[in-house]
Amino acid sequence: METKKYNVTGMSCAACSAHVEKATRNVKGVTEVNVSLLTNSMTVTGDALNDEEICSAVKAAGYGAFLAGQTEKKQSVSDGETSLILKRLIASLILLIPLMYISMGHMVGLPLPSFLAGNPVATALCEMILSAAVMIINKKFFVNGFNGIIHLAPNMDTLVALGSGISFIYSVAVVFLMTSDTEHAGHLLHGLYFESAAMILALITVGKMLEARSKGKTTDAIKRLMDLSPKTAHVIRNGEETEINSDELVKGDIFTVRPGESIPADGIVTDGESAVNESALTGESIPVDKTVGSKVSAATINQNGYLVCEATHVGSETALSRIIELVENAASTKAPVAKLADKVSAIFVPVVIAIAAVTLAVWLIVGKDIGFALARAVSVLVISCPCALGLATPVAVMVGSGVGAKNGILFKTAASLEATGKSQIAVFDKTGTVTQGRPDVTDVVSFLQNEDELIKTAAAIEMKSEHPIAKAIVRYAEEKELAPYDASDFSALPGHGVAGTVNGKSVCGGNLSLIKGKTDDTLSAERYASELANKGKTPVYFVCDGMLAGVIAVADAVKSDSADAVMQLKELGIQTVMLTGDNKATALATAETIGIENVVAEVLPDGKEEVIRKLGQYGKVAMIGDGINDAPALTRADTGIAVGAGTDIATDAADVVLVRAGISDVPAAIRLSRQVLKNIKENLFWAFFYNVLCIPLAAGVFIPVAGIELNPMFGAAAMSLSSIFVVTNALRLNFFDIKKRGKPVKRKTVSIPDLTETETSDKHNETIQKTEDTKMKKTVYIEGMMCQHCVAHVKKALEGVDGVKEAAVDLEGKKAVVTIEKDVDGKTLKEAVDEAGYKAVKIED
Repeated sequence: METKKYNVTGMSCAACSAHVEKATRNVKGVTEVNVSLLTNSMTVTGDALNDEEICSAVKAAGYGAFLAGQTEKKQSVSDGETSLILKRLIASLILLIPLMYISMGHMVGLPLPSFLAGNPVATALCEMILSAAVMIINKKFFVNGFNGIIHLAPNMDTLVALGSGISFIYSVAVVFLMTSDTEHAGHLLHGLYFESAAMILALITVGKMLEARSKGKTTDAIKRLMDLSPKTAHVIRNGEETEINSDELVKGDIFTVRPGESIPADGIVTDGESAVNESALTGESIPVDKTVGSKVSAATINQNGYLVCEATHVGSETALSRIIELVENAASTKAPVAKLADKVSAIFVPVVIAIAAVTLAVWLIVGKDIGFALARAVSVLVISCPCALGLATPVAVMVGSGVGAKNGILFKTAASLEATGKSQIAVFDKTGTVTQGRPDVTDVVSFLQNEDELIKTAAAIEMKSEHPIAKAIVRYAEEKELAPYDASDFSALPGHGVAGTVNGKSVCGGNLSLIKGKTDDTLSAERYASELANKGKTPVYFVCDGMLAGVIAVADAVKSDSADAVMQLKELGIQTVMLTGDNKATALATAETIGIENVVAEVLPDGKEEVIRKLGQYGKVAMIGDGINDAPALTRADTGIAVGAGTDIATDAADVVLVRAGISDVPAAIRLSRQVLKNIKENLFWAFFYNVLCIPLAAGVFIPVAGIELNPMFGAAAMSLSSIFVVTNALRLNFFDIKKRGKPVKRKTVSIPDLTETETSDKHNETIQKTEDTKMKKTVYIEGMMCQHCVAHVKKALEGVDGVKEAAVDLEGKKAVVTIEKDVDGKTLKEAVDEAGYKAVKIED
């Protein structure tokens, strides 16, 4: 299965896009087609797509198509079309002014030129010549319109061409009648519609120009992103620094960036230090410090240092290019809310032509003259607006996607943009999503010395350990600017802790089981163990020469914006759930800290999907995770939201990608989605309401009742204004503040009796212990695991063994159930666990 993008030419309304879509769907191998009237593009998904066959099918339908490439990208979103339409409009107006003067000047007291005064036939001929000239200038309407009739695919241009053409042909017939009946020529002169034929084209052209200009503004977000990338880059080749075009950069190139310059490609810093403004990609205005080994992204701005970087992604592979592609793809897909408009658009033009024909016939039957009946039929043709229907959804999606991209929120499709705002239950992964994803020191309790002394002693023996908890203690010492003491005789005690000699004293640090054999003062330790565990913290005890020196507690710290984000979701009427593989006490403590209402704990990644499926029974579910081990759950949810993707925005499982690591963008994404959906509904309401009201008005339904009669020229003006209204309404989204909190939404709390943390945990533990008939499993009993970071280490070590498909690690049971695809002996599994810093004490088949 592959997806390709094509640029499409010749489309003017929703009927056109419907015809192009229908023609392309009939091509062999095509499974899905999305046509965007806004960007004049089409995305096609299928097997073994043949570009020539697809382009030929579109051509046979009366349009043009060619495979889109990087060089056409900027052109496809540019508003250069506006200048061409403007030239046509100016030329039309130059001819229209004398035409209106000749045909209607006498109504406001303007005298006719002497050579026309009293000569109705000459006046009519002048009107005909001027009107014909305007029609030639705007021949595009006639070419496209009659082309649509030939291919049995009538469109908006067909309506305009028929309306203007019929008015012109009827008037020409009247001119011939005037030449044969000079006695009544003066009376017949007032029955000409040359000015209507020309004015219809001019007014529609005005509407098209304003529409093109407005549509150009809807793609401003993409154009601004494109303009961010620098045109040149400084590279070091053969030991010399040279300036080249940035599109000539290749992977592996070494490039330099001076203060104030934009970074030309994604890369890794190999030399130098600086602060880089990444607001173009993340929306975060605070510069990010970069040192050797840090990642940098194209289009971000180097602020104050000199950097030397190695290019890792260039051209279309950069994060910027992928963001642009996501925004464009979102605009080229269709939201479910637009399905009704699509169905109506497909039959709209033929129905309007039929209504115009019926209108003409009815007025002739009731005794009106041909001129009156034609005026009503022409009014029906030119006032009908399929454009408003076709633009109602894509303009709002394009602007909304652009606003999101500007704020670091990336919607992959129009459907995901719509679904996000409909979420009723927000399910959060814990580690790395609402928490920092790494252990940090939270409490320090010293018994024998002051806190600083305890920290320096603890850091001394933890420095040589690779355990995440040890690193947290060392990092805490660094943050406090406390230099660790020198340690000797270091030894790691797998599953328990570390030991060594500090300042001539024997020091050991580890879990409760370790210190029970090192000191008699265990009552204090056990009291702290219980107290800290209830708060979701892991205590590390330190013993110095047989005396309990102190306790340092570590925990996965909550992100600073988590509590506020959860509160905002509640204000939006959304119920919150935490779904985590962590132990129940830790999960409950974290949930209480940030205000999450429901906790489903001790669920491993392969069990999260089932929980999401069950939650779906109670409402629309949005799953928020870091995208690393949440892929099944993100896919199962109605909306999968990947948090903290940074520049890795191609998270396949997610529907929405949040560039920043905090979850404050989750409520912002929901607000934006709801506002876009509201805007689409406003546009669709206007499009339907306009046509439902104006078509009967144009047909003369209200003439017998209220005497309201619509001139075809006013019908053309109304048609133009309807499209402009829809586009302008969508542009209002640019001013929407996605961070602004509105009035709290009243909500009905969903009761989830079958997904309490205890029941789910028990069910999952039962699942872990079941053995599938089709696979071999081994159970490895392990000592030394103290937290979810230990679980992650063990899981990674076991799944790295050749032949192991999956390792389900149970922290409380101190074991791992290993699913094996081919024969793996117990010795290999034991070695993997031991090398990870833990101890495999027993292996069972």
